[in-house]
Amino acid sequence: MTDFSNLRKRAGLTIPEVALRTGYTERTIYRWENGQGSPRRAATELLRSTIREKRKSPVAQFRFIDLFAGIGGLRKGFEPLGGKCVYTAEWDKYCRETYLANYECDHEIAGDITKVGVDEIPEHDLLLAGFPCQPFSIAGVSKKNALNRPHGFRCDAQGTLFFDVARILEHHRPKAFLLENVKNLFSHDCGNTFRIIQQTLRDELGYQVQARVINGKSWVPQHRERIIIVGFREPNGFSLDDLSIPDPEKDPRLDAVLHPENGSEEPEKHYTLGSRAKVSNKYTLSDHLWNYLQDYAAKHRAKGNGFGFGLFGPDGVARTLSARYYKDGSEILIRQRGKSPRRLTPRECARLMGFDRPGQAAFEIPVSDTQAYKQFGNAVIVPVIEAVAHQMQPWLAERRSIKDYQAEEEGMAIA
Repeated sequence: MTDFSNLRKRAGLTIPEVALRTGYTERTIYRWENGQGSPRRAATELLRSTIREKRKSPVAQFRFIDLFAGIGGLRKGFEPLGGKCVYTAEWDKYCRETYLANYECDHEIAGDITKVGVDEIPEHDLLLAGFPCQPFSIAGVSKKNALNRPHGFRCDAQGTLFFDVARILEHHRPKAFLLENVKNLFSHDCGNTFRIIQQTLRDELGYQVQARVINGKSWVPQHRERIIIVGFREPNGFSLDDLSIPDPEKDPRLDAVLHPENGSEEPEKHYTLGSRAKVSNKYTLSDHLWNYLQDYAAKHRAKGNGFGFGLFGPDGVARTLSARYYKDGSEILIRQRGKSPRRLTPRECARLMGFDRPGQAAFEIPVSDTQAYKQFGNAVIVPVIEAVAHQMQPWLAERRSIKDYQAEEEGMAIA
């Protein structure tokens, strides 16, 4: 998808409508869509202006930034509650392509956040970040004092991506933040990583911090434990322990996300085929790969190890979808009668992660299967974030009037 094509879709205009508004021929617009030649500045400005007009209403209840954004799972949880995304950072070009295909952005997406100055980031009420965890450099405070060297996050966290979260929090002092990471953040680097994160957020930056490991299987048919860290600048009544978790006895099953293959859904080119929307054969494992996976599992069982594939039917709850799923799909294989099992399709992955749900517009997947599997494997489970967002909402726009936001947005528009 070209930048011009993405702009046109975000503006909600057809190619004939763009031609009519700009005065250029439809043939010229088609050429720009396909990357043949550079679009005229007047045409791109018209599309950007249309997008800005669309975003003027309703007025935002709070403003947030989306760091290490991936494909926008954190944004998807907060935007429907009246939040406005005013800044996005994501280094992966394929993730940016998917992000722009699904969300309206009246700002450029930043790439490498380590090269962004804090004054380049707009003021915001909420910081969202699904940052990667990395080992921190640990050294005793007394030793650093003796050497007259600085300590704290500027020293311990320097060179890690958490450092960039901390420096933005220090400069902008947003009302709140939400950080998401793998469960192993607790034990990563013998506990040093989480210790410095807690020390930085609480002791050095002065936030009221809470953390909780949440398993997404109460919302989607997948075992996926992730740590959610929430912080507020001021003390309030918020508690992650009060989060309402759906009844585990009523956990959803895989039949809620699998293609029914009975004609009840429209065929989706590339994933399903024919009038009954049968899953394409390309997702079925070759006999060679299936035999290899079975032999591999048997070998490890003989040694008393638990390694091996995960085979599931419609009534199952899947293992954790990982970013390596594109390699062989072995962690989540779907049984098929009379032939080898198959991988999930990217559309089923979108449903498994909560990006696609009944009654909502389909999540756009503009990238290859390989990139889609990586993106969904690295993503958050959207309903989990929605639940936390609802819990945080009462304090996000507190003590701020709608007139305040209107005035700020008008000022930004003038600037």
